[in-house]
Amino acid sequence: MVVNVIYDKLDNEQKEDFTRLIIDKYGSVDELAKILDLGIEMLFYLEEDTFERREVQRVVSALRGISTFLRRQD
Repeated sequence: MVVNVIYDKLDNEQKEDFTRLIIDKYGSVDELAKILDLGIEMLFYLEEDTFERREVQRVVSALRGISTFLRRQD
């Protein structure tokens, strides 16, 4: 799972920050994983009226949050 790969590359302080970010934004790692899995599915089947706009926005938001967090760590 992508979240585990990212998490394994962080130091302890970064891990705490990342965990806090996930819990604050998504409630749990499992919930974030579900959103990201849905995003993968969307990329394969994204056509007009396949997914609700709000579902796509949640996935984009999750990806943006991870991307933003990782950029801050550089």
